[in-house]
Amino acid sequence: MIQTPRLLLRAPAPSDLPALHTIFSNPEAMRYWSHETHDDIARTERVLDNMIASHADTGLEFVVERDGAVIGKAGLWRIAELGYILHPDHWGQGLAREALGAVIEAAWQTRADIDRITAEIDPRNTASARLLTHLGFHETGRRPRTLHLYGEWCDSTDFALPRPQATAAKEDPVF
Repeated sequence: MIQTPRLLLRAPAPSDLPALHTIFSNPEAMRYWSHETHDDIARTERVLDNMIASHADTGLEFVVERDGAVIGKAGLWRIAELGYILHPDHWGQGLAREALGAVIEAAWQTRADIDRITAEIDPRNTASARLLTHLGFHETGRRPRTLHLYGEWCDSTDFALPRPQATAAKEDPVF
């Protein structure tokens, strides 16, 4: 578990299914996601099962809670690709930045085998691009027509965040 000033990031559990389905069935939340809106709870259950398995393998796949309610997910899958989604009721409050900052810090602290974290977004999702840039990610490329969702082809923009280098102790200058 990770506690931030406003959030609790914890391992996903089967009991999270109703809350996650509320998010994954929300058209606004899913507009730029890599899959279409979930029209049945069985689809969300498969996603949740994958989240649970991913957390068991890596310890870095979390549900995001605020005031005891699940409001989204954040974590690394396919070590180390960042994935995140929040219910739109919680957008614009800095919560995604808070959650992702904690996930990234946990990744650097617990996984010495990770030399960079990647993310893939729809380039029309300018809020996500700003968030990633704020977190230190840089754009590494664009790929056309990577996903076919909602009857249209979507492009992808790739981002990467290299592992921070250890800061060398500075010596006093010699004059």
